[in-house]
Amino acid sequence: MEHFFWFALKSVPLVGNVTFRRLLERFDTPEKALNASASELAQVRGINAAVVASIKGHAYREFAERECEKVEKAGVKVVNFLAEGYPKILLEIPDPPPYLYVKGETAGLEPAIAIVGSRRASTYGLMTTTKLARELAGHRVTVVSGMARGVDSAAHRGALDNGGHSIGVLGCGIDVLYPPENRRLFEEMAARGALFSEFPMGTLPLAENFPRRNRIISGISRGVLVVEATENSGSLITAQYALEQGREVFAVPGNINYSSSRGGNRLIKQGAKLVEGVEDILEELLPYRQHTIAEGSASEPGFSLTPQEAAIYTLLAGSPLHIDDVIRKSGLTVGEVSAILLRLELKGAIMQLTGKNFAIS
Repeated sequence: MEHFFWFALKSVPLVGNVTFRRLLERFDTPEKALNASASELAQVRGINAAVVASIKGHAYREFAERECEKVEKAGVKVVNFLAEGYPKILLEIPDPPPYLYVKGETAGLEPAIAIVGSRRASTYGLMTTTKLARELAGHRVTVVSGMARGVDSAAHRGALDNGGHSIGVLGCGIDVLYPPENRRLFEEMAARGALFSEFPMGTLPLAENFPRRNRIISGISRGVLVVEATENSGSLITAQYALEQGREVFAVPGNINYSSSRGGNRLIKQGAKLVEGVEDILEELLPYRQHTIAEGSASEPGFSLTPQEAAIYTLLAGSPLHIDDVIRKSGLTVGEVSAILLRLELKGAIMQLTGKNFAIS
């Protein structure tokens, strides 16, 4: 029942990911947010009368109890954004999920590259995907994809077969097997890689879930590689999220006579880095790889955060900031910000630059 109130608050209509985090910054825990008075809730930034009424009137107990039971029965871990195991790179995106349902291991994620592409990939596309995923795994780069047919499955399989780490991000509940023919791959990913979902247990793979899933794929990755994609494919949605999140975008050039090549080729024309071999990806990842090797962070546990520490960390993840800008953007006092910055430094989460400027480590 550890995450009972997390499930409860997330189930409240009108409480999205951003509102959830603002409530925690104000009240510290979901339980305190749910028990806050209407007047206290109204003081939170972005909370209007409709949200207050929704929080105070929502009957959450049955859903939260049922979700706790399902999680325990399925042997699923729930990792909230304050915990060590939560991928801190996700805090850099505009609306990270408050928690993730996880099967497998979250350690050793950095650096990661997402590989996405067509569900109906050509032989060329599947061979290229497998080759690049194997080589990335051989260089200790995590391969991320969406567990779909075609390119996604080839990316996961290539990484696992070379002894690497791979993460599958689902567009359904983590207890839902989709596509059904990937049962063996699901089992291997849970045992030797990891599966992530932000959707409640039992959520079906509905079409509207996949764009949301795609922002997580790009969000936990340093870059997104598109192997084959039509002009209106979900892979291009993932690439667009990557651009908005400040990630690198790569593309494998394809046969100009195939419609499945048009999306990737268009990305290259628009400035995506053309990939002919794994070296084209690795040279962009060099700073991150040097950091993880030097610091040993690929195997060390992460760091836990308080809600206010997470808010400051998120500000600095966007860009380095002077302490005065941190104070202004956070709305906290000078003393509060100074104390939080010191704690984050001691945790190794951020570093102080010259002139009272701060950046994430």
